[in-house]
Amino acid sequence: MSFETVDSRLFFSRHDAQDPRLGDYVRRDLITPTPSALEKALRAESVRSFVIAGYPDDEGIQINGGRLGAALAPDSVRKPLYKMTPPLFPSSTSADDQKFSIIDLGNLKTSSFALGDRHSEVTEFGKVSLNAGATWIGIGGGHDYGFPDAAAYIQWAKAHGERPLVLNFDAHLDVRPVSKGLSSGTPFFRMLEAYPEVDFAEIGIQGHCNSRTHLEWAKSRGARILTQEQVMVSGESFTTHVMRLLGDWILKSRSVFLSIDIDGFSSAIAPGCSQSWATGFSAQDFFPCLDVLTSRLDVRMLGIYEVSPPLDSDDRTSKLAAQIVHKVLA
Repeated sequence: MSFETVDSRLFFSRHDAQDPRLGDYVRRDLITPTPSALEKALRAESVRSFVIAGYPDDEGIQINGGRLGAALAPDSVRKPLYKMTPPLFPSSTSADDQKFSIIDLGNLKTSSFALGDRHSEVTEFGKVSLNAGATWIGIGGGHDYGFPDAAAYIQWAKAHGERPLVLNFDAHLDVRPVSKGLSSGTPFFRMLEAYPEVDFAEIGIQGHCNSRTHLEWAKSRGARILTQEQVMVSGESFTTHVMRLLGDWILKSRSVFLSIDIDGFSSAIAPGCSQSWATGFSAQDFFPCLDVLTSRLDVRMLGIYEVSPPLDSDDRTSKLAAQIVHKVLA
């Protein structure tokens, strides 16, 4: 099996019908399913389903010379996530739309096969989930997993006649060539090389940690780029800038893959990551923007990467990641 189950005590419950928690929504009858078993289970669901998968892997960060610790992120994010209550304000008044289920695959096994093979496993499970109508939520782990997540989403979108839309919130472009390995700095180089027909935006990029060569390469491949410096000096809101950047891409409802590297946030609120900076965007910047995006777009895939519990303070960064997942569940 590619995934191994996590401690069931993470699926928190108060055993109180008047005070349910997200842990109550986790299906507990699926043990390390194969792709075919997962697809069968999802197609049997009568409610909206979310598949959560952990990537306890920071080999890609190590290859890129970053600080380790993200291998411990998946369970660290699950702990506050499953204690949260379901959304107070569902997006629909329909009884069916207020019900959902969570299938938690557990954590990807990292010791059994090479990094590239691990990526391939994630793509396979992710694509199966999307084909069965579920939303995939990946919790890393290094941002190298942005590529297998993107590959699953793009293959699904193209098979359904859609032009893929990928939005990356990040301090870094992550378009390094793969000559030094499949590092956390390579996911979108790999994506744009393999899938050039994609609408792709890089949001929150910081000028002090990206090379001009990488910037120009991304632009030459059609990427739209918003730097954090542009937002900071303008006096306009983060959301205003993002909506202007996306423009015609979001005039009509469409599916999207949201890739969120936690180091895009300010180190004041997200200290627990491989590399963070004081000049990142804030929660007050990000969540209103996420509100608008989730109201206009169908988030079929969410990836949150590079939370590093050993570098965190009072679990602030893990809780931030959990809140992002909670928003998408809503």
